[in-house]
Amino acid sequence: MHLTGLFLYPVKSLGGCSVPAGDVDDLGLVGDRRFMLIDETGKFLTQRTLPRMALIRTALSPEWLTLSAAGAGSCVVPRRASLDPRPATVRTVSVWKSEGLLAEDCGDAPAAWLSDVLATKCRLVRIGDNYLRPVLKPAARAGDRVSFADAAPFLILSEATLADLNDRLVAQGEDAVPMNRFRPNLVVAGCPSFAEDTWARFRIGSVVFRAGGPCARCAVPTVNQETAERGKEPLRTLANYRRDATDPTDVNFGQNLIHETKTGALRVGDPVALLA
Repeated sequence: MHLTGLFLYPVKSLGGCSVPAGDVDDLGLVGDRRFMLIDETGKFLTQRTLPRMALIRTALSPEWLTLSAAGAGSCVVPRRASLDPRPATVRTVSVWKSEGLLAEDCGDAPAAWLSDVLATKCRLVRIGDNYLRPVLKPAARAGDRVSFADAAPFLILSEATLADLNDRLVAQGEDAVPMNRFRPNLVVAGCPSFAEDTWARFRIGSVVFRAGGPCARCAVPTVNQETAERGKEPLRTLANYRRDATDPTDVNFGQNLIHETKTGALRVGDPVALLA
């Protein structure tokens, strides 16, 4: 078993980036979901309500986040307050049950650009020195922290699991869906379908992971990440065979992960080894 895909999502719910390697810190993959869009109340925004967020592309350099969209040009944002000539304005934001989080506002220029592209008033915030968000999942331990991700620092999905779904879709006359519908950080190959659901603890390269529970899917997988069009699949098909045994309202696909190794690196091609 080995790692075949490594993905960053610099801004929560905007376009992702495939990378050959990435560093790990206490929040997860460095650069992953370190920015987020919020409404006027400080609540996070996602493709659940704004599918057009899928059309905004992201790119990272050591110092800058670049946002771009067809017909709208681009916008460049410092990744850290130390690179920003403006004094940092701290805002109180929320992500699901994590409320009262302190984040840095990225300024009026990115807010205006994003509000225009999305036709919705919003602001861009980033994680700064005052940010502290513990993982709230039952599998969490003291010291486990998370970025602006929904609930856990990492999400893993195997190629075989996606192939199983696509076989079912095609058999029904539906189109197969790409991996980006599910926005995983880690993609693995060399295992049976849904094997990742059973891994309690394992290592990829030098980084040790602990299972954080199944990923209950929202409407985002129904959004075409290239066109922002929303349909009924693949959730309709998944609902036929992936309902949670304890909560049938949840449809699970992929596994949330908490990293026990808080400093390290991951590379495409790294072996996956199960641990006792």
